[in-house]
Amino acid sequence: MRHFSVDTEAAERRRGDSPYREFLRVPMMSAGLYELAAGDTDIQTPHREDEMYVVLGGHGSFTAAGTTIGVAAGSVIFVPAREAHLFHDIVEDLRVLVFFSPAET
Repeated sequence: MRHFSVDTEAAERRRGDSPYREFLRVPMMSAGLYELAAGDTDIQTPHREDEMYVVLGGHGSFTAAGTTIGVAAGSVIFVPAREAHLFHDIVEDLRVLVFFSPAET
């Protein structure tokens, strides 16, 4: 078993220069914490892996496959591999758990 604290991972993420911090990697999945401040621009590009987001806090919009939705705490989003997607119009700092399957390369 492995145990993680979102607050600890957030503190570690802030020590770096990236909005994303991976905290778990095994062959079939990886997981991390993604934080974007209000007004930030999400610059991610499509991934080669399936991806799931679980929004822990904040408020903004998310677009994938030509569809835009509002996101807030409790939102869960699945994005298939290679599909363009991004968070935008962030009006309250976003804190998001991110899961890749298989592990992000």
